[in-house]
This record gives sequence, structure tokens and C-alpha cells, in this order.
Amino acid sequence: MGRSIVREVATELFGEENARKMVRSLDIIGDIAIVKIPDEFLDKRFIFGERLLERMPYLKVILRQVTPVEGAYRIRSLEHIAGEDRKWTVYREHGIRIKVDVEKVYFSPRLSTERKRVMELVEDGERIVNMFAGAGPYTILIAKYKDVEIIHSIDINPVAIHYHLENIFLNKVSDKVILYRGDAGEMIERFIIGKADRVLMPLPEIALDYLGYAFKALNKRGWIHVYLHIPYRETWKEALEKARETVLNAVPPGWSVIEAKPHKVREVATRLLQVCVDTHVCRG
Repeated sequence: MGRSIVREVATELFGEENARKMVRSLDIIGDIAIVKIPDEFLDKRFIFGERLLERMPYLKVILRQVTPVEGAYRIRSLEHIAGEDRKWTVYREHGIRIKVDVEKVYFSPRLSTERKRVMELVEDGERIVNMFAGAGPYTILIAKYKDVEIIHSIDINPVAIHYHLENIFLNKVSDKVILYRGDAGEMIERFIIGKADRVLMPLPEIALDYLGYAFKALNKRGWIHVYLHIPYRETWKEALEKARETVLNAVPPGWSVIEAKPHKVREVATRLLQVCVDTHVCRG
């Protein structure tokens, strides 16, 4: 429903071809919509924002994406173009609430199905490490629905940690989560070696660089969920096999792979697939 309205308004102002592109890039997070507007139409951005608010009263803020997601914190610059002058919101999915500043903390509503998939793989009693936790959506969802022993949740972005802490109390899971602010590798080396049954690596840009730390976090046997961005030429199935081989080739000495199952997460660009390789490993 929301995307069809955005497309109608965008078509009126920018034409059908531009409208299609804008709908593909649209993010609705809580009561905030984040849109991309072609440079040649920037003079109409405030009109566009106001029309969206008129047609979609459940939205309170319209933001324009100014820069791509970039930098160590994987964040983007956003311009306020309509509605309330704020960039934080409360997002709801699968019965949890995530408060987040969408400009200062990386967050994607497009991973909702993937977060639920991973949560459903977790077994009661597990000890988990989330190496790139952000505002905590994976961590909170697992802690809410699974009787885990503990989740060690790490992020280097201090603003992300601030919101993650709020979300722990907002969802009443403080008894299941320990927060760490800092580099994931350093935090594992200092506090979490050999303490995990499952490790989450939901940051494709640096997952391979940190894979060795994920193995250090594991006890003698466990799962690592490695997220990668993999290009392909013809079909996305090529990317799945390439992702699997990439992870297998990066397994450190002393570890054996029991199984490595690549899973299609989403298309992030033309012929570029986000893949999660669910990797079950053991020492020896």
C-alpha cells in the first residue's frame, strides 16, 4: 500500500521511470520514510514530502537520502524535507520494538525476514555472540523469543550502543544480554574467547576480515552466520555457490566444517546478492 502511494505521487512529479527507481530505494522505518530523489528534481523535494504526508497520514517524517551508506559505522546522511523535525523513530517487527536514529545508526527494515529466520534456528540454552549488533534487532528478537543463556552484543558505534541499551529495556530482555562498545575483534579477544555456541556476523563489508575472531569466540563446536555481498553474472544461484566456497576457503587451521549452507537474503544492487552462509563447524 505504502509503495503504491509513493509511486503515484512520484509519477505525478517526476515521471514513471524515476518513480520506479524511487520506490525500489524507499525505506519506511517506523513513522519515517526515507526516499531518494533524482538531482534534477531536487527543487520539488519539499512538495514531494508534503504530498506523501497528506496521502500517508501514518507517516510523521519524510527524509531524503543525501549520501550512500558508507564509513566504519555504515551510515548515510539524510535531509529533512517534511513533517516533524527528527530522525529517530520506533520500529516494530515480529512483536519487538526497536528505537533507532536512522541517520546515526545503520538499520534496514529489509532484513526483517532474515532476522526471523536466524532467530528460529537458535536453540534454548545457547550462548550467542552478535559481532555487529547496531541498535540490536537480531539480539532483541532472539532474546525475546528464545530461552538463551546469554547474548554478547557488540558494536563500535557509540550511538548504536546507546539505542541498543534503550531497546534492551524497552523489550524487557536485560537478563539475557551483555553489551560491549568497541571493535568486535578486540572485544572477543578480551572477553569472549571460547564462550559461544553461535556467532552472528551481519556486516557483509567486513565479515571475512573478522571471520577469524568469530572462530575464536566459539567453544568446541557451533554455528557462524557469515553475511557477504557476492556479485554474479547470470543467476543468483552462482552467488550462493561462490559465497559457500569463499567461506570454506577462509576457515582457519584446526577447524572442520560439518556443513555450510548458503541462503539468499536479498538483492542489494544489480547482480549483487546478499548471502548468509550458515556454517556449522567443530574443532579438529
